[in-house]
Amino acid sequence: LACSHQHCAFPVSRNGLCVWNTATAQPLYLSGHHYSISALSFGNKINPLLVCSASHEHVIVWNLDECTQKVQEGFTPRGIVIGTLLGMVLHIRFSPDDQQVAVCAGNQIYMLSAKNEAVLAELDGHLAPVTAAEFCTWEKSMLISVSEDRTFKARKLYLSLYLSNFFNLKVWDYSTSQLIYQSGIITAFPLLSLLIDEENKQIITGCAEGQLWIFSLISDHNYRCVAHIDLKKEEEKFCNKLVLLTFLGEEQNNSKLCKTDNTRPEGSVETSLPILLIEHCDFFVCFHNEENIYFSQNTSYFWIGTSTGLLIINLANFELEALLSYRDYSDLSIQIARQCALTRKAANGKVLCLIASMFEDMIAVLEVNLAALVRTQHSDFLPCGNEKSLSVIASPYIFPFLSNHYFRVIGHLCVCKLNYFPTGVKNTVKDKPLVFHNKIKSSGYTAAPRMAMFAPNTNLKKKGASKWKISCKCKNKEYPLESYPPIKYEKEISVTCKPTPIFCVQYSGDGELLACGQADKTVLIFNSNLTDVHNVFSGHDGAVNSVGWSHDRKWLVSASEDRTLRVWSVCNKEPALILGKEKFHKTVRFAQFYFIDTFILLCCGAEFHLLSFHLDTTKDDLKRYKQRSVCKLVQKFPMTSAMEITSLSAVNEFYSYIVLTAGSNRALEIFDLNAGCSTAVIQEAHARSVHQICQNKGSSYSTQQPEAYNLFLTTAAGDGIKLWDLRTLR
Repeated sequence: LACSHQHCAFPVSRNGLCVWNTATAQPLYLSGHHYSISALSFGNKINPLLVCSASHEHVIVWNLDECTQKVQEGFTPRGIVIGTLLGMVLHIRFSPDDQQVAVCAGNQIYMLSAKNEAVLAELDGHLAPVTAAEFCTWEKSMLISVSEDRTFKARKLYLSLYLSNFFNLKVWDYSTSQLIYQSGIITAFPLLSLLIDEENKQIITGCAEGQLWIFSLISDHNYRCVAHIDLKKEEEKFCNKLVLLTFLGEEQNNSKLCKTDNTRPEGSVETSLPILLIEHCDFFVCFHNEENIYFSQNTSYFWIGTSTGLLIINLANFELEALLSYRDYSDLSIQIARQCALTRKAANGKVLCLIASMFEDMIAVLEVNLAALVRTQHSDFLPCGNEKSLSVIASPYIFPFLSNHYFRVIGHLCVCKLNYFPTGVKNTVKDKPLVFHNKIKSSGYTAAPRMAMFAPNTNLKKKGASKWKISCKCKNKEYPLESYPPIKYEKEISVTCKPTPIFCVQYSGDGELLACGQADKTVLIFNSNLTDVHNVFSGHDGAVNSVGWSHDRKWLVSASEDRTLRVWSVCNKEPALILGKEKFHKTVRFAQFYFIDTFILLCCGAEFHLLSFHLDTTKDDLKRYKQRSVCKLVQKFPMTSAMEITSLSAVNEFYSYIVLTAGSNRALEIFDLNAGCSTAVIQEAHARSVHQICQNKGSSYSTQQPEAYNLFLTTAAGDGIKLWDLRTLR
């Protein structure tokens, strides 16, 4: 999404571009991409107004004046291709004079000419995709970049500020590609947004957990951190103040102030607060007619766009001045935003805002009355009748001749429903350590906060390890979305000589291997096409009722009716870890790895166990019978009013605190292991006991599309299959 002056830009039908002029209510449709558009940006100048769009194959600059004239003359408008096959572009930004374009593609930053196809510089210091870029206006040839390695680096060239999936910030000189400065680790979370405060010469960056960092760009300050702001705490403090002001207003003026209801309902689950946008706020322009205004004229104000609303922050005291929550507007169908964009300057005291839904192909065009918003949330201003802080232009003036799209006015909101989200933008944080240098002893951070992390010590022989590494390089099989669902089987094999029930099957994460737990007490591993038995594990004294692959595909956990649990190495037929009957009072079921192979989850009766473990397959020649792997019980979690757990589900592909259980009492219960307790219970989820819970165990948290928090799940029972929304528990 992109906003500038009186224009909004967003993709249409994935590879098309729509630029809408709010003044004339006329849309301009531009075509030139063959793949999904993944990044958009307007130029800084009004005459001519440029817009740049990027996809996997092309980076195109459009002159809107020329394109409008071409359309009026009956011709198809064309843009200037300035980059070809640069890869997945996550962010683009024009230089202050609109002569260059900074393109963040993968781990690299390309400086391109805005007039022709020419690469002026190529910067490749990051270890993960760069996600944002901003140019500095007061110092030329300087570049600042931020990445998921949680540091920032400085190089001298044309000062640009770049933000990426690596939690780090870099400052570059793009004329010489010289690295000027590299910071230490900033945060354990992905940095999603970035802005340069020209007035105070500062960098403002925000992460996926609602944290803001401000760094000084003054030469003798050495990029030191000026402030760290926890927006969650500031929002809570601000909401408490609103409640107090409302109470005082009712007593003194017998009138009720408008307030934002941000109190969390009892029993609800706390979510993260990703900072999607940081933008300058044209604060005082909206109060030019106000007298006795108490706000300091020398203070800078900034918009903070999050997934749940818009905030205005005062840089003088680092406190919130106003808060607009999407959920407070019943007519607004988007309550959780995936992306947002704001106009930097207000027009007639109003700011244009675009938000895209996280779960639907929907975009909302908002018009925020800044003065009305601030008045209703400060005791210094009296309530001004029914003045509304949020509105939009009526739908008949928006895209009047788009019959193939769905538009409707929801109160004061116009919603445009279209095929918007490009699949390529759903880039995710890779599940790997956040520090990649071998000589670093300890960073003190991990991608999962407030939890002690453990890593299996395989100690595999080089020959076996290299064989596994080579096999894992096979291309993952992806299901063709355009095809019909599979209705015919391709192959049928007999796993044993005599009829034997198979109690459980599970593919490895890369789809190359299939594990089967059988009633004859064995575990078989087949290759994906079922042409060869990869391995056979035997040792259980009862039927194997569950199997689970590790995230790195090197380990397999199995549980049996003999009340034992075993962890197997794919490269060795001997179990690496055995937990015997003395550990469990009932049959062990639904064993799986959890939290990216940090823990093991299993069910035993009406409770599930969280186990930490360390795997070591080496043997002592004198004590070959003694296993060197260890396992320790962390905590037991009993299910409410259930005799037995009938199904369990948790995500191991990325860090998630959520564990879902179903009981014999036909209830569905949600546990938050970060809080260490049950957070919600759905009574009578089915007419019969749930025997299967399914979550989307796809990729990890994306800085552009945060999906680590799975909000939808499917349950299966004897009475049918249901799809649940965890936000509403319906």
